[in-house]
Amino acid sequence: MLRRPGSIKLLEVFGIRIGVDVGWFLALFIVILWLSPSFRNTLHSSDGVAYLTTVISALLFFLSLIVHELGHALVARRQGIEVRNIRLFLFGGLTQMSRDANTAGEEFKIAVAGPLATLGMVVVFAAIDLAIVGPTRLWHAFLLDSTVKVTPVLMSLSWLLLMNLIVLIFNLVPAFPLDGGRIARAVVWRTTGDKRKGTRAAATVGQGFAVLLAGVGIFLMLRGASLGGLWLLVLAFLLGSSARGAMLQTALTARIERIRVADIMDRQPVAIGSHTAVAQALDEFFLRYGWSWFPVIDDVGHFIGILRQERLQEAVDRGEGWLTVDAVLDSDEGRKSSVNEDRPLTELLSSETLGRLGALMAVDGEGVLRGVVTVEQVRRELQSAFSTPAT
Repeated sequence: MLRRPGSIKLLEVFGIRIGVDVGWFLALFIVILWLSPSFRNTLHSSDGVAYLTTVISALLFFLSLIVHELGHALVARRQGIEVRNIRLFLFGGLTQMSRDANTAGEEFKIAVAGPLATLGMVVVFAAIDLAIVGPTRLWHAFLLDSTVKVTPVLMSLSWLLLMNLIVLIFNLVPAFPLDGGRIARAVVWRTTGDKRKGTRAAATVGQGFAVLLAGVGIFLMLRGASLGGLWLLVLAFLLGSSARGAMLQTALTARIERIRVADIMDRQPVAIGSHTAVAQALDEFFLRYGWSWFPVIDDVGHFIGILRQERLQEAVDRGEGWLTVDAVLDSDEGRKSSVNEDRPLTELLSSETLGRLGALMAVDGEGVLRGVVTVEQVRRELQSAFSTPAT
């Protein structure tokens, strides 16, 4: 439930926010620095043309990573999973979803969607290249053959074809957390009926693959390829850490899988009635308790939204203290901030709303507010699970 630093928004596609971490700019710089000499030697053109071709190619490559992540995101949406944003960082992209897959089928569909999107780009780039120059000149461009004239367009398209092919092959390695690892987890999950077995199998391969990448990285550094070797070492560390994290989460899940939200929630939540006047709510709840938000319920106790102090204060400042709180209620946030009291505690571990709001409203099957579960309650339960010897 640790929150990552915020990203810089680039654009929005299909309602999905796409942003970049600060590390992405370092990745862009490294790619341009790495490509520029080869492009300049192969193109036989001015430094300006070679540099411009390099920059455009690098940006198009990161755009192709966005397409890859959009494959995951759009299929996740079809499975009923909310996708909040896509982030590009130093070593690729990440689709942030509201929850994990509930079934092996969901996991497989979401995992395979990214490689299929990349495969589609490989086919498109290959078709364009072959239509323009044919297989012979395309092969020369692949090899960065400086003895054959290569245009900037062919240079860029052939490099993008090669890089997307590498991304496709790399992502299909059955090592968690790569897409191939998630596909493998889905297959084992479907075969055995046990998600934990699938995770352990894919994470074990992931740890082994990380060791292999680290070995290759050290070898490259010893051969003088310091940049490539260092890149692989850091990538190996990230993959290995993620695989180990998956193993730990699997062990933790085994210990808390029988714990429900109702087992740890506060059963006496303080809530505001929807017909309470704005001025009254501000005085009797916010000023009294000093909290920044409260849940709001209707006449029969149904949870209908989250009320924040700043919304009330704005209404009072406008002279509208006579309004009832349902007129200034943030109902959209409310829909994202509730959980059924019978759901397992494991579902809360990946909840972005719990980390942002600090709590979730526990409701019954009819939507009636029954309690509040906070970050601290979840954290204490996890600490208890870790400190209790396994049986």
